[in-house]
Amino acid sequence: MKRTKKGEITAFLSLIFVLLVSFILAMLESAVIQTAKNQKRLDADRAVFSLFGEYQKGLTEEYNVFAIDGTYETGQYEEELLLDRMSYYGSMGITQEITDIQLLTDNDGQAFREQVLQYMESRTGITLVQNLTGLASSWEEREIRGEEVTGELEDVLADNGEMLMAEAGGLLQAKNGGILSLILPKDFRLSGKTIRPEEQVSGRTCRTGRGSFPERKSAGRADAKVLFEQYIMEKFGSALEPKGENRNLDYEVEYILCGKDSDAENLKSVVYQLLMVRFGTNYAYLLSDTKRQGEAEAVAAALATAFMNPALEPVLKQSLIALWSLGESIVDLRALLAGKRVPYTKNEENWQLQLSNLSKLGKEEDTQEGQDSEKGMTYQQYLHVLTFVKSNAKLTMRTLDRVEQNLIQEKEQTFFRADACVTKIKLYNTADIWNGTTYSFPLYYGYL
Repeated sequence: MKRTKKGEITAFLSLIFVLLVSFILAMLESAVIQTAKNQKRLDADRAVFSLFGEYQKGLTEEYNVFAIDGTYETGQYEEELLLDRMSYYGSMGITQEITDIQLLTDNDGQAFREQVLQYMESRTGITLVQNLTGLASSWEEREIRGEEVTGELEDVLADNGEMLMAEAGGLLQAKNGGILSLILPKDFRLSGKTIRPEEQVSGRTCRTGRGSFPERKSAGRADAKVLFEQYIMEKFGSALEPKGENRNLDYEVEYILCGKDSDAENLKSVVYQLLMVRFGTNYAYLLSDTKRQGEAEAVAAALATAFMNPALEPVLKQSLIALWSLGESIVDLRALLAGKRVPYTKNEENWQLQLSNLSKLGKEEDTQEGQDSEKGMTYQQYLHVLTFVKSNAKLTMRTLDRVEQNLIQEKEQTFFRADACVTKIKLYNTADIWNGTTYSFPLYYGYL
């Protein structure tokens, strides 16, 4: 006779079994959900990485700056185009919203400046920074002093100009008619190119992004400023070193400094600023040169006697010193614009203009072309210092002017607009991942 065994399970054991199965299923569901979350994040990351791989090639190849053309060569900027591209690259099934976006022109070209600094960081040394900082500390002071002496000289000439015509008639006539014609070397060909200010990045109302992005802390430091100037000199032409073909301005560095609408006006403005600096520097030297002061005093005494007014001798002496300094400054600028080097400060050996030749300036017998000084600075180096004392915002936006115009004119990318170039974005993503469950997550990406 067979014996049978009965199996049974207690209610407690049944409960344990149900809980165990529920736990396993919950773990599986959690794993599925987490895997789905990770997959959606990977999809979004892949899409945004691919999006930022579509940088504007002309901007990168010519100027080493990365940005997405938000118009996709249509000329019409739409954020929806960016979302469509991300969907194409694998973010389908994810609802995306651009919460923050940075354009190349935002905050006076913050993104542009930061990328330029990153590109230039390894291209120069601290010595140049120290040299430019030292020169810049006295530059503005000399320029202000030059303008002050010019004002004082104008007042004296208004009352006593006739007395000085014999000693500096050509200089005085040219000064009234336009100083640029007196300074430019005889073989210098002045560019006639012009632009429309209202079409420039710095002159029009630009699109703006939204939100906030971290700013590079060192962007305003002296070494950063020098790096940005180096970039300007490397990428853009000047009156002595034009660059590129079919650009609508030849004197680009001068434009970045002055922002005028023609090459001629930009060069005139730069020349005037350099003239004031040279004038202030040369005037300061003459006041310390007793020998040359004696020459000026002798001529002033002769003039006062000739006009039978000895009381005017001190005034005429100071006027002659000022005119002599101005004449020397004109000779300095002729040398610079001829590609020669001019020392920043003067001494007995490197002073060029004799007082007896002051009257020849601006006349047919004027042969003063200026000498080349081995220890002097070139025109490009003077532009460096002039750039150093300008504001970061103006330099950056005018540099963007030239970048945009050169890509339009030289590279025939007529659709390009700097204020349609995207450099950073923040996204809010919502994805359906499991049985009606949604997952939301932020995403940030940028070129820096």
